[in-house]
Amino acid sequence: MADPSIVAAHTNGSNQYHNNLSVLCRCTVALGFPAWSVSVCGLLKEPGAFINAATNLEVGFARCNSVVCVDMSGPSLDETSHSLAILAWLREQEDAMAALLAELIAIPTENPPGKNYRACVDFLESILLQAGLACERVGPGSSSNNLEDVTESLLATHGTGERTIYFHGHYDVVPAQSPEQFRPTRKGHFLFGRGSCDMKCGIVAMLYAIRALKETGTQLNGRIVLTLVPNEETGGKGGSTWLAQERLLGRGGIGMLLPEPTSGVIWNANRGAISIRVRVLGKPAHVGLQHQGENAFERMHVVVEKLQQLKHKVEQRTTRANIGSDQKRNSILMLGGESGGGTNFNVVPEQSWFTVDRRINPEENLEMEKAELLNVLDNCKKDGIPIDWEILQEGNSSFCNEKTPLAEALSRNVEAVTGTHSRFEMCPGLLEIRFYAAQGIPAYAYGPGLLSVAHGPNEYVDVRKVVDTAAIYARTALEVLKR
Repeated sequence: MADPSIVAAHTNGSNQYHNNLSVLCRCTVALGFPAWSVSVCGLLKEPGAFINAATNLEVGFARCNSVVCVDMSGPSLDETSHSLAILAWLREQEDAMAALLAELIAIPTENPPGKNYRACVDFLESILLQAGLACERVGPGSSSNNLEDVTESLLATHGTGERTIYFHGHYDVVPAQSPEQFRPTRKGHFLFGRGSCDMKCGIVAMLYAIRALKETGTQLNGRIVLTLVPNEETGGKGGSTWLAQERLLGRGGIGMLLPEPTSGVIWNANRGAISIRVRVLGKPAHVGLQHQGENAFERMHVVVEKLQQLKHKVEQRTTRANIGSDQKRNSILMLGGESGGGTNFNVVPEQSWFTVDRRINPEENLEMEKAELLNVLDNCKKDGIPIDWEILQEGNSSFCNEKTPLAEALSRNVEAVTGTHSRFEMCPGLLEIRFYAAQGIPAYAYGPGLLSVAHGPNEYVDVRKVVDTAAIYARTALEVLKR
């Protein structure tokens, strides 16, 4: 149950939302406030009668023509009335939000390789401008003559001032298992398609959070910057990495929210990552003349054995961060997520390759772990094994305190809107909160999707959760950016 707060309407009905008693009562219950925390005395036939919002039964109380107050440590009257108005407005937007999400899913922004970025950015920019947001389009440009793979980010601003909360998301998606995943399908409250969960639903939630603030006339002492980037699924190159290098990320930031599919928890930490593709070379020959060849596959096994020794060492280390019930505290070194080599069963393989995915706990140092991993490969080369490698991605781990004003506001509003207790955990993968945490900006992930269906063949999202997330983000921004 949410903490009791002041929930009231003045008798003069100065705000249009105060005039709708039924909406106010329904919203109060939906927000998780106790049913008795609503008093709309001036709107009742009998001044001072008390409304039980859950049942609409009038309970005789002492006459009064003023506001009934409960716990004064909660949001102010103005904040609470705006919070109710925000949720009331958003509850009416489910179909519109689902329609926008379907349009985004239909743009196949698969990464790798990074397709259809221009089409997606054009569409998003038009939506942001229609919403009345100041919008800036930035990026390093295209790495080829194909304008469709241009890596551009959008920075859309609502409000004024230096104090800034960042709503941050990515518009690229992992490759689909079937082209059908880019033909979105809605079944009741559920929308299916690639990116529905990770994380185009988050883009919709963030945009509608800002729209709700605008539609309800909510004023902020500061601004929200909606940041939409490419290439998150492959480490952030050309997206958040470029923005950070150009010092365009986090300017004036007092906090950041990221709607990744967190399955109902708040992620305040993430593992770091070093992902490498290793290639071992040989010399081809017909199987009948294998003595004239040099077997890359057999050489690769020597390299793998050396890496398995490192794997045993690093996976003894554990993190102290909160983790999910389905996770383990151990550091991670995974071998062979992808592998290949050879041209035919009767030919000595000329090359064999495999990937190494090192996931680093927040207590570990990226540069030290990277050096230790590459040292194993260097030693194999010194031992005469022809070997090379390519770093596919790397990113720091991060950790943000659960007791910052933003963390507490986010936790409070998750509980108020959803009625469930919020828990802070470490994300098992890489998160773009790291770019903000590195600047000392409190950064947290909370989103409408389920991690268990992200990247899968039946990816979906419950659109009601998208609505809830929009309300949580709007309420949190309102609370932190107090006037």
